[in-house]
Amino acid sequence: METISVLNDLTLFRSYARHIDLTFNQYLLAGGQPLLVHTGDTELAGRLAERLIPALRGRPLSYIFISHFESDECGGLLSWLNRFPEARPICSEVTARQLGGFGMAKNAVVAKPGEVLETDSFRLEFIAYPSETHLWEGLIAFETRRKLLFSADLFIRRGTVGQAMRPLKWEEEIEGISPLQVPSPEARAVLQKSLKKLAVDFVAPGQGPFLRRAP
Repeated sequence: METISVLNDLTLFRSYARHIDLTFNQYLLAGGQPLLVHTGDTELAGRLAERLIPALRGRPLSYIFISHFESDECGGLLSWLNRFPEARPICSEVTARQLGGFGMAKNAVVAKPGEVLETDSFRLEFIAYPSETHLWEGLIAFETRRKLLFSADLFIRRGTVGQAMRPLKWEEEIEGISPLQVPSPEARAVLQKSLKKLAVDFVAPGQGPFLRRAP
């Protein structure tokens, strides 16, 4: 696992899974109310804790953003809630229902597309994300103060990736969202329209390199 500072207050934790030729990313947005973006699966959560706990510098996690219900996004949630029982998962209504049904969390902050969650540390604007082939209700989150998009499984790059950061070509990324990622043409068009409205400077994908606009 690599620990990479991609912004002054944003740390990327990156692991490579050779058997599927894919990296998995988790992010810590520091501040008075630290936010973890994705938990890693049950195995990865243990290795992540070795890197993330020192990065917290004695502060507890306040929030855990879960874009959709899948193992690398929330498989390690119980492990994190055992360490930080006051932390609140942030997720869609469908994801919250699954978390509760599996006994993983009962205290989730349920967010809807268009809503905003604002704290002293961040301001998240939520966008509907029809996640994966099941088109379950998921969310991606735009941190408006930093112009930073947590993009879940959109904009994936396979392989070891190499460079931790790559130049962002925002319009090309939007047009490149494929039917493999969002099979419904109607849902894909709505998502692309929503993304085009955002003034994005940074993209934090769940897999692949961190993307940033050139100065």
